[in-house]
Amino acid sequence: MKTLLNIIWLVLAGLWLWIGYAIAGVVMCILIVTIPWGIAAFRIAGYAIWPFGRQVVSKPTSGAWSFLGNVVWVLLAGWWLALEHLLTGLVLCLTIIGIPLGIANFKLIPVSLAPLGKEIVDKP
Repeated sequence: MKTLLNIIWLVLAGLWLWIGYAIAGVVMCILIVTIPWGIAAFRIAGYAIWPFGRQVVSKPTSGAWSFLGNVVWVLLAGWWLALEHLLTGLVLCLTIIGIPLGIANFKLIPVSLAPLGKEIVDKP
């Protein structure tokens, strides 16, 4: 079931979300100082294109630096990626088959706002 959901996700939302995160990652890497944010953007891009069967969990070792980094991330790229998730989720919720995908989009908003201090793991 998760493979079917991932394929539908890829066609309806995943590709566009992946492009958004990839653009954010490239911009962050070009700016040199923001390379850690670029790496986080690429990590979340991989999750945004194929999310079902995996989950985002907080790293137990993340601390104040992750919080401060996430504040910078929200100012630089997080707000428009969260907006992308919100708009895509609203459009997907207009159809019956898109409602679970829209809800999954809404669940990605917190990680789009705060990717540092998170890791992606397979669901048990």
